[in-house]
Amino acid sequence: MSEPTAYSQKNGLTKLFYRITQSLHAHSEDIATALDESMTHLADYGFVRPSIGVFDAIRDEIRIDFAHGLTEKQRRRCRFRRGDGIEGQVLARGESMLVAQMSEQTQFIDKSGSRDAEVQRQMAFTCTPIHGLNHEVIGTLSIDLPALSPRRLKWESRVLVTAAQLISGGVRIWRDRLEEETAFDDMSRRLKVRRVLRPRNLVGRSRLIEETFQLLDQVAPSELPVLIRGENGTGKEVIARTIHQEGNRSREAFISVNCGALSETKIESELFGHVRGALPGALQDRKGRFEMADMGTLFLDGIGDLPASIQMKILRILQDGELNRLGEERVRHVNVRLIVATNGDLAARVSNGQFREDLFYRLNVFPIHVPALRERKTDITLLADHFVEKHARQQEKDVARISTPAIDLMCAYHWPGNVRELENCIERAVLLAHDGVIRSHHLPPTLQTGSSSGTTKQGSLDTVVHAFEREVLIEAMKNAHGNMAAAARALETTPRILAYKLKKHHLHERLALRRRRSE
Repeated sequence: MSEPTAYSQKNGLTKLFYRITQSLHAHSEDIATALDESMTHLADYGFVRPSIGVFDAIRDEIRIDFAHGLTEKQRRRCRFRRGDGIEGQVLARGESMLVAQMSEQTQFIDKSGSRDAEVQRQMAFTCTPIHGLNHEVIGTLSIDLPALSPRRLKWESRVLVTAAQLISGGVRIWRDRLEEETAFDDMSRRLKVRRVLRPRNLVGRSRLIEETFQLLDQVAPSELPVLIRGENGTGKEVIARTIHQEGNRSREAFISVNCGALSETKIESELFGHVRGALPGALQDRKGRFEMADMGTLFLDGIGDLPASIQMKILRILQDGELNRLGEERVRHVNVRLIVATNGDLAARVSNGQFREDLFYRLNVFPIHVPALRERKTDITLLADHFVEKHARQQEKDVARISTPAIDLMCAYHWPGNVRELENCIERAVLLAHDGVIRSHHLPPTLQTGSSSGTTKQGSLDTVVHAFEREVLIEAMKNAHGNMAAAARALETTPRILAYKLKKHHLHERLALRRRRSE
């Protein structure tokens, strides 16, 4: 961009402002197209990467919605909180800012990642506020341009101010429509939340799990980091996936990392990436999990297992959105929603000096406790039925229900492995069942032994036969709705022998009483 004459300046600006005005009038019903074309006109004039940032009042940040010369992914990375970068400074001050050379201004942040070090040494940057009807800042207009003379830079900054005034009406319409859509989406989400925010592996109606669902409803639409606490097997990753799927980043990647499964030597490369030659076997550059999750959600399970050096780098990402790949000095920017989980007491680790206090408070903004299965035993039957249906379908078996004695065993068990153990138990039982019913002897030995189950230990043949006979009698009487004659016919025996067996197992009075109540 050479120094223009007075005539060329006036002639070029007349064409530029006419084209912008023409686009806004021609596409008054399609304001997105009008603003896109306006950025094209600014680029044709000679400006580089002209961009419109729209102020999101809910998140208190500037988000680049329209840009020329940026890919969709580069554009979506550009979110600036109040005071963050030049755009965030313009939002906070309500005044234009000019950077004569990008590389010399520490406040300039290239969140798009579109400008390498050489470009930043050669280019200037200017940003001006877009004002609403009451002179409030509703957005920003920014451009790159060659690092020219101070006189020329000031001239182009004034051009940008005029362009911002021309497009302000269009930006106001666009922002109002976005707010209306957001309000409608929030209302729709609230109306359907009871149906949607119930993860399939967290079936239940107990008070504790309902409280968890309510927390999911509140946090999913936000951008807050979430700390999920719960024992192994309670469904912490299912909770994290639900938050992602019901949030604003659902169309982007969900990346899950089990921190406890990674060795300390590999975890830095795994999370932050590396460049070629940075460590043995690094034959090429590699993205880390944070970069893979850019614009999406990263789930770190076992956050308490991370070493202090990694904790410090995660804190930097939460604060500034910045990271360095292993072996690289270049600063990269990421925009990631972080969800972490632990099965331990992070607060205790902070007290013991094993976990950074500042990182803990950053992560503990919205904690969610997932209850253990033993704390919500009323959900065991619902979960068991759900898993029977799931695994019967997967194994292509006709298993329809669980016998009463088997349910009694499951409800009496303490489930140290929580929902995961219950699902594994049902998967095994479906495989073993042959008559469409899961019976107590199909359950693992851990449920049939020990004081926690309250069942008779396996031992002699007489003991096993006695337990099996009792279960058969209960099932027969249950299927016959307490009718002894019908139950006897089903068992191919006589009512007299059936009555004897029922008395032997102390079931006669109990089943007869149940029949009288049903009548």
